[in-house]
Amino acid sequence: MNWEDSSDTADLSATAGDRLVGADADGEDTAVEAALRPKDLDEFVGQEKVREQLDLVLRAARARGATADHVLLSGAPGLGKTTLSMIIAAEMGAPIRITSGPAIQHAGDLAAILSSLQEGEVLFLDEIHRMSRPAEEMLYMAMEDFRVDVIVGKGPGATAIPLELPPFTLVGATTRAGLLPPPLRDRFGFTGHMEFYEPSELERVIHRSARLLDVEIDTAGAAEIAGRSRGTPRIANRLLRRVRDYAQVKADGVITPEIASVALGVYEVDARGLDRLDRAVLQALLKLFGGGPVGLSTLAVAVGEERETVEEVAEPFLVREGLLARTPRGRVATPAAWAHLGLVPPQQGGGAAGSGQQGLFGA
Repeated sequence: MNWEDSSDTADLSATAGDRLVGADADGEDTAVEAALRPKDLDEFVGQEKVREQLDLVLRAARARGATADHVLLSGAPGLGKTTLSMIIAAEMGAPIRITSGPAIQHAGDLAAILSSLQEGEVLFLDEIHRMSRPAEEMLYMAMEDFRVDVIVGKGPGATAIPLELPPFTLVGATTRAGLLPPPLRDRFGFTGHMEFYEPSELERVIHRSARLLDVEIDTAGAAEIAGRSRGTPRIANRLLRRVRDYAQVKADGVITPEIASVALGVYEVDARGLDRLDRAVLQALLKLFGGGPVGLSTLAVAVGEERETVEEVAEPFLVREGLLARTPRGRVATPAAWAHLGLVPPQQGGGAAGSGQQGLFGA
């Protein structure tokens, strides 16, 4: 990974973090999540398959009196990977150490962390796919043999000193499992993929968070927030806090569906969870280019955003919601996009949507 790639990723993370419906955590989220996180698997909401499988792995390890197998958790940001890592440590009665792939740029960085681990300790490595290659290769031996070779000196005089490690459990988290090399993936004893949450599951998350935050909310109010949360608990909790603020200032502090709807309207989050950037992309695609197809760069200029922002921040949710399609000819709006914005698509063959060239130039 070069510095340019790292900078681009950081810029995109900052852009996503500025959005109310962005799944990346900001400073406020990190502080609040610490208080809202469930402490055991029974308290954890959603991810039924992963919870059931992980429960078996941890119970078996405790029965053997051994450390748990290494665990790989993959999925979009905000679905609970960090929370599950903390639950793994709690269930095993072990301490946890948290670091991230981008923080480990050299093999020596990883060696320093591994050599200081206690027996049975859980090492949580977030964004493990962004770890440097030398550190990655050192991790192979550490995971399999609980041993690393520390290189002392340089050139012909360099020597490798073997360093024995106490048994530990590595919990790796990644949003892009496809970027992990097969030798690293194969060393994990358990792999769990985190799915987006159903609205009913998010309602349970919201009710639980409301109790912890001492917020009064009715069932319909929780459903209103859950429907705009993009299937992500982190976003649900963030929206809950913003609606709580509105309810305290503008109403009697009780969150009803009417209060939730008005509050999220103030923050420009619509009934489907789209925010200003999402709607700007759709409106440009529909109104300026007749629904497409249109190139990504042209669409980004029309929106006034960088190409990478449109592609990495806005498009994934629009594609997942079936509002936009990526085709070899360019971006194309679906009938659901026209319906969501209350617009009527042009007749096929008679307008911009029926012609790639006409759609490209908005004629």
